[in-house]
Amino acid sequence: MHRLFIAALRAGIVAVILFGLFGQIVVIPTTAADEVDHFPPYAPFAAPYVTVAIVGIACVQVALAAVWMLLTMVERDAIFTPRAFRWVDTIIGSSIVATLLAIGITGHLALTDIPSPDDGMEVIGALAAATASVGVGASFVMLIVIMRSLLHKATELQTEIAEVV
Repeated sequence: MHRLFIAALRAGIVAVILFGLFGQIVVIPTTAADEVDHFPPYAPFAAPYVTVAIVGIACVQVALAAVWMLLTMVERDAIFTPRAFRWVDTIIGSSIVATLLAIGITGHLALTDIPSPDDGMEVIGALAAATASVGVGASFVMLIVIMRSLLHKATELQTEIAEVV
């Protein structure tokens, strides 16, 4: 992989992690507080939903850190080693946690009568977004599991070739 491409990917990773930190520290708590000020019946839901949102972003940040480590391995031409599986498993694990959080939110939104300031479309929209997040998260986990199996096969082939040479 070209060094310029790796540098661009790393710059993107840094930007997304910093943007996520800004969201975790400023945007999410402020938005939740504003919503509670606008509609006080949201107050009991603010802390749990803020916590889930912050942990969900942390899952993305952990996965991006693992991608950074995989890029380092690619740069050193050491991607087809057993050490790479640790980082791929980290991505899978953080994706599973994020998907489970989305499942929890989807279940809560579907089964709880959450008050709404207007006609309830906010809750329906949030339910639709949470459901979509579950689908995307589950699909991503399955894709990475498939990619892990391909990495496993490539690592085996690399090892066989090294033994022959």
